[in-house]
Amino acid sequence: MSNSLRSSINRSSEISRRQFAARTASSLLGVGLLPNIFTPKASAAPFEGSSKLKQVPTARNVIYLYMSGGQSHLDTWDPKEGVETAGPTRPIKTSADGVRISEYLPLTAKQMHHVAVLNSLSSTQGAHEQGNYMMHTSYALRGTIRHPAMGAWLNVFQGGGNSTLPNNVYVGNDSRHPGAGFFPAKNNPLFVSNPENGIKNVKRLPGLSEEQFNARMTLADNLDQEFRSTFQQRNVTAYADMYDDAITMMKSEDLKAFDLTEEADPLREAYGKNTFGQGCLLARRLVERGVRFVEVSLGGWDTHQANFVRVPELCDTLDKAVASLLQDLNARGLLKETMVVLTSEFGRTPTINQNVGRDHYPKAFSGIMAGGGIAGGQVYGKTDKEGREVVENKIEIPDLNATIAYGLGLPLDQVIYSPSKRPFTVCDKGQPLTSLFA
Repeated sequence: MSNSLRSSINRSSEISRRQFAARTASSLLGVGLLPNIFTPKASAAPFEGSSKLKQVPTARNVIYLYMSGGQSHLDTWDPKEGVETAGPTRPIKTSADGVRISEYLPLTAKQMHHVAVLNSLSSTQGAHEQGNYMMHTSYALRGTIRHPAMGAWLNVFQGGGNSTLPNNVYVGNDSRHPGAGFFPAKNNPLFVSNPENGIKNVKRLPGLSEEQFNARMTLADNLDQEFRSTFQQRNVTAYADMYDDAITMMKSEDLKAFDLTEEADPLREAYGKNTFGQGCLLARRLVERGVRFVEVSLGGWDTHQANFVRVPELCDTLDKAVASLLQDLNARGLLKETMVVLTSEFGRTPTINQNVGRDHYPKAFSGIMAGGGIAGGQVYGKTDKEGREVVENKIEIPDLNATIAYGLGLPLDQVIYSPSKRPFTVCDKGQPLTSLFA
């Protein structure tokens, strides 16, 4: 046998061994968890543009504040003066030199020395569902696949946190959240619709002893055993994992994190006695106990009509919650390790429509970041004098998400495969904004 033929056979054998290992791991772990260790380098070609930057994490936790509906940048974080597009909204000075925000956010203005304002966000998606999806996943919405949100990526890459509580929690009522995407269901967030109600059905029924409860669970497990062994599929495993995780959480001493009555009334009032304000307070209580990713949503920003009536009302809710959250985290020494991110699916039109409202505007909008290594008291990016065009340091949506992932120390160029064998990275080809970090 010639050396060239022997070499060819050896290479073929090596590929077969890799394929065998990949398929075995796929059946046991789920393809969504597989990195590219078993795959030829050519398959990673679509992500050659992904950032290879890595750093020691500056953030351990993320509190992600999502302004559902499309927040007006001109009436919040990027107010203008002397132009028609400004409307009646006026900018005010803040605790950070040279940083001005809307007059509707006076309490947050006192905390801006902790905050980086991003005034050059830009999206390609101008509809709510598509914009929401892009902001959460860095990918365009497709009918053939569901991409994971950042909390799921964090859980898959790093895990950690509190061993008895979910590492990923969503506070709000938005059913469009992408959740775990193509990752196993255990990476979905725990959904909490009303933070003041805590978590339902986490206590044993009255009169049912722990021994009786354990006996019933053992019986259920025995009855399911044959089914699980017959259908060794990821969804079946996820169903069993859900029961295990629920029981672990039921027994956790840290369930008290969901009991907001433990907080003093003045602090609860400061956050705002509403779903968003109490959701932000719950987020602080959760990260304090090791939960790593908490999203809190505030809806109502779709201000096609009466923008200058509705935005001040929304900002009153937002202002109390954000200012209290930043102050509270800082006072407890948590802001250094907790990245607070506020964003929306897009902005609103600079042009004021005939209903005294603003319409969808993905071309230019704003967000903020604070804590977790972010240097406060700065403005990144700039729009023109009317707020229509980004004229400095444009931020694409994957770039924003790459900045979050970078702060968490996630590998931006690590390729992971979906069950359909398609490769993905955490933020597509997003480039982190490293200059934001202290």
